[in-house]
Formats: sequence, C-alpha cells, structure tokens
Amino acid sequence: MTTLLEKITDQARALAVRSPWIYRINAGSCNGCDVECATTALIPRYDVERLGCQYCGSPRHADIVLITGPLTTRVKEDVLRVFAEIPDPKVTVAVGVCPISGGIFRDGYAVNAPIDKYLPVDINVPGCPPRPQAIIEGIAQAIAIWRERL
Repeated sequence: MTTLLEKITDQARALAVRSPWIYRINAGSCNGCDVECATTALIPRYDVERLGCQYCGSPRHADIVLITGPLTTRVKEDVLRVFAEIPDPKVTVAVGVCPISGGIFRDGYAVNAPIDKYLPVDINVPGCPPRPQAIIEGIAQAIAIWRERL
C-alpha cells in the first residue's frame, strides 16, 4: 500500500524532466572524433543542446559518456577509474571505429581494443571520424536508453 507522500513523489518525478549531461573521455584517440564531438557542442547547426542535454566538466555529474579512441595501455587504468566515477544509470556511447574495433591501431602493442571488453557499451557510432549528425543520432539513442533506466 502506497502512502500519499509516495504518490506525490511519483507524480513529481513523472512531471519533472531532468536533462541528461554528457561527459567525454578520450581513451587515446587521434583527436579526429574529438573534433567532431566538439562540433556538436559549439556549432549551432549541430547543437546537441536542442536535444535537452549539454556537456559537463565532471564525470560525477554525467549521465551519458562518449568514449573516443582505442583505449591505449597508457590511459587504460585512468579511463576505468574515471568511468567508475560516473553514477548509475549511465549510458555509454563509443564514438568512432577505434573504441568499437581498434580501427587502424587494432594490432598495435599498446592498444586494448575493442573497448567493450573493459566497459559496457550501449551504442556504437561508427566512422573515422563519424559525422556530427551520426554523433547526435547516437546521443539521441542514448537519451532514450537513459530515460528508460531512470
């Protein structure tokens, strides 16, 4: 049996729409995907804020994480530590072919690819680098998954 306070809380949660925050992790990329991710935040034509979300500077505030790069040995522990700081429910988007498969770096001695061996990946956005429209589509899919997990 639910109390009046629980009913009011449930109704308030249904009415209050919280905007997701995005955090980007560079796992050793060549910065091609990072430039395209920056395009989604800085250029009005591809503005990700029209989806109701924005980039944040702290992993502790993030709801959606974008990961670029093939996960190099040099930054592997740091990436895993930062990823663990992101609160649940979180949605992970692998941006570019490098986190998905290692890309052109896949057989390198310092590459730990694909990234889904180490982190749960919800959405893959392929491309080298992916176009801003594809990144925004991946973020839109991530928002839908994030809202289901709330």
